[in-house]
Amino acid sequence: MNQGIPSGPSGPKTGGARLRRTLYEREDQLTAADEALAELAGLVPEGVDPLDRPSGALLAFSGRAGLGKTTLIGEVRRRAHARGCTVLAARGGEQEQHVAFHVARQLVQPLLAGASQDELRATLGSWYDIVGPALGLCAPAEGAPPDPQGLRDGLDWVLTHLAVQRAPMVLVLDDAHWADRESLSWLAAFAPRAEQLPMLLVVAYRPEELPDYADEFRGLPGRAGQRPIDLEPLSAPAIARLVRESVGAHADDAFCRETWAVTAGNPFEAVEVTAKVCDRGLEPNEAGAHLLRDLAAAVKGSGLIARLERLGTSTVRFAWACAVLGTEISPHLAASVAGLGGEEAGDCADRLRGARILTGADTLEFVHPLIATAVYRAIPGGVRVALHGQAAWAVINEGLGAAAAARHLLETHPDDDPWVVEQLRVAAREVQRAGAPDAGRRYLARALREPPPCEERAGVLYELGCASLLTEPATTVNHLRAALAERIADPELRHGIVIRLSQVLAHSDRLAEASATLGHEIQLAEDARVRLRMQAEQFMWDAFRSDEPNSPARSRRLARLADRLTGRDLTERYIIGLRAWDATLRGEPAETAVHHAERALAGGLGWAAEEDRGFEVPVLVALAFLYADRPGRAEELFAAGIADFEQQGWRGGHLSFGYTLLGYVRLRRGRLAEAEDFARAGLRLAERVGRRTPAHWYAVSILVEILLARGRITEAAHIGEEHGFGPPFPAAVTFPDSQTVYGELLLARGKVREAAVELSAAGRRLDPRGIRNPAWCPWLLHLARAESHDTPARATSLAQEAVQRARQYGTASAIGQALRIHAQVGPPGERAKLLEESLAHLERSPAGHELACSLVDLGAELRRIGRTAEAADHLYRGLDAAAQCGADGLVEQARDELAAMGQRPRRLHSTGTDTLTARERTAAALAVRGASTADIGKELGLDEPAAGRLLSVVFRKVGTDLGGLGAALGELPTDRA
Repeated sequence: MNQGIPSGPSGPKTGGARLRRTLYEREDQLTAADEALAELAGLVPEGVDPLDRPSGALLAFSGRAGLGKTTLIGEVRRRAHARGCTVLAARGGEQEQHVAFHVARQLVQPLLAGASQDELRATLGSWYDIVGPALGLCAPAEGAPPDPQGLRDGLDWVLTHLAVQRAPMVLVLDDAHWADRESLSWLAAFAPRAEQLPMLLVVAYRPEELPDYADEFRGLPGRAGQRPIDLEPLSAPAIARLVRESVGAHADDAFCRETWAVTAGNPFEAVEVTAKVCDRGLEPNEAGAHLLRDLAAAVKGSGLIARLERLGTSTVRFAWACAVLGTEISPHLAASVAGLGGEEAGDCADRLRGARILTGADTLEFVHPLIATAVYRAIPGGVRVALHGQAAWAVINEGLGAAAAARHLLETHPDDDPWVVEQLRVAAREVQRAGAPDAGRRYLARALREPPPCEERAGVLYELGCASLLTEPATTVNHLRAALAERIADPELRHGIVIRLSQVLAHSDRLAEASATLGHEIQLAEDARVRLRMQAEQFMWDAFRSDEPNSPARSRRLARLADRLTGRDLTERYIIGLRAWDATLRGEPAETAVHHAERALAGGLGWAAEEDRGFEVPVLVALAFLYADRPGRAEELFAAGIADFEQQGWRGGHLSFGYTLLGYVRLRRGRLAEAEDFARAGLRLAERVGRRTPAHWYAVSILVEILLARGRITEAAHIGEEHGFGPPFPAAVTFPDSQTVYGELLLARGKVREAAVELSAAGRRLDPRGIRNPAWCPWLLHLARAESHDTPARATSLAQEAVQRARQYGTASAIGQALRIHAQVGPPGERAKLLEESLAHLERSPAGHELACSLVDLGAELRRIGRTAEAADHLYRGLDAAAQCGADGLVEQARDELAAMGQRPRRLHSTGTDTLTARERTAAALAVRGASTADIGKELGLDEPAAGRLLSVVFRKVGTDLGGLGAALGELPTDRA
């Protein structure tokens, strides 16, 4: 309800120019608001950071139409202004529900719209290009739009920033049930954060009309607990006081009681009835009470419409135009929609103001949303459609843009009009680039029904498929297949459709279909460069297939093609990058994989390079460095990729992969605590995307592996059970292999036979494809451990095979890990020798956790064979290394071994930095120049074993083996020894 309360300096107007009236029987609501405002206003002592103050609050008011929500919201705003609060205000509109970010713009624009672009960039920082278009502060930039989650994160940042900078802040949202989906879903997710900010969030809505996507508001914890504060109809005494305030104290009891009866205690209707009593000069007594029922009927429904019709045809048409336009109505635009001249439209507006239907001058509003709804619903169907069409044309003609006109075009009937199709396509592009793909999908679906000209139908289907890509992959496939079935004159459009279709099929775990689609189109493509691009995409999706029928043949074709390419464009570099990854999977010498990875990077390989390219190949190139004992290089690439994602506003699946795989890099380096933090961050993001999606599989697999490395087996099992980690496994290849990690988890839990079944299945799946690199997937090593209990000879054979494959690949970490497992399952007499060789390799690698494992295993074995002095040295080193890694289980194992020898574990210490000391840098420089370990020791005054240990620290700090040390040295700062 609206009783004429001024709106204050910011936000939408909430009523006309009538004086503020008394609020009756709303003491509980106002008390709750006053308590919240008093608490909020007390959060401003000088010198106190807003984020260190006590919490803000959430207030939700619900009630049926006309019970005074708007009046209550207006009073809260007035009291907030009186307490010196910054007030952001917005109101949902029945006609604006499909206008993306309509409410968000009302909230934020008044504070920022007057700033220059330079000031906006300074205020919004890196979020400028992401949130600016959604808030109507700047035009969308070229390139891929932000994903919806990235945009929400940006809006969260903006609102949090404003709340801190303009504290204390009150954000009020009236008629939330009519807010647009994009704004309301964002605010519903943001609302719980209000309690950690100097902010009061006040929301009012009709509970029976609150849409499904805003159900969060019903259960948000606020000052009333888990419930909104309900507004009830006024009692008879309250209506009597309202009547006497309006018409005079002489109104008798019978008149007041009849007013209550005919309005059912609805304050909006009571105010309107008493206003009409004053307009007609009726005496407010029992004799005139019988007229109240007719007056009440004229306030709403058919009575209101009859009253409107008495104002004349032109006035009715003007009112209809205003109802079609919604809120914040431009009189000039309403006149254009109604087909009236300026002077005649002004007279119509005057009559509607006099009839208490409209209010305002420069900007018109309906006195109450109930009136707007009644007027809109009274428009004959055909006329309403025509008015929306006229409104769309008028909005375009005024220069307000296709996006502003699109909501009107949605209400028109299909009429085979190319102009309508074009405007809807333009609007869809605008809102998609602003981060509202659902709105774009609605516009394009309507354009398809127009329908478009035959030659444009494929283009509309393609755009519709792209708009549905993130939210409805199955629908996207249907749209894109339909597009391919059309006659397409433009080859570039056809190629774009094929690429998008293959991508969405692949992301839907339908990799075989993606490959087949590309294979068919490759045969049809006439342009050599287009054919090469499609081959690159096919090679990529085949690389992820676990059911590829002839992987070795595909590898040979890829090798031949990559070897003759120069990397002159992104497509060629993608193919070269895929060659690097294929070499990694197949276990070719690591130098081969690194060579091709460097070739792929030579001309640039951005993670967000082009809108229609995925990030898969840059990820594979980075992982090729990781497995080749260059984790420092991989980490640089992942950090750059994550920065690309964040700059683009891609904070869903893209960022989840980035954080998760960065955690995996840290795991491979032996930095387990950091690895766990990144993996958990990736898992949180993956859960936004959805369970059992590729991002979710990666995150759970890697987190489980990290927890196992840390010795937290029970927690790893709990994570697996909580997230449904187990068969059936995805059709796509994951890194690390999910089935192998699951087998490792079963093995750690003592479920040896179940583990052997899963690990054997992984081998049967991977080996025929030529995936033989134990650095990437150590299924052979874990299966050897599982078989060692019952069939030790087979376990030894499996371990020997893994060692042979690791030697072929040639990295120190792969060989060292394989030798360590071989020692665990092999004949007792060979264990010490195997572990000594394992340690020698791992000391030349950056794999800190594997080194710690080998040290502890060797120390334990030497203790068992009576070489206690050497055992203690290795166990102490292993204890320190395990502690630095964060491998708690391994720390306890080392302590137990030392205790069994009667040794007392010394205090643990950590380097705490990746910065090389002067001595370490000297040793590294000598190693790069080809000096032997003995020569390095002689130069530094150390014996050879000490020099070897010094170099081992260098490799782990820098994150590389000897082969990559020279390239890494130039960027490392030197610390004092």
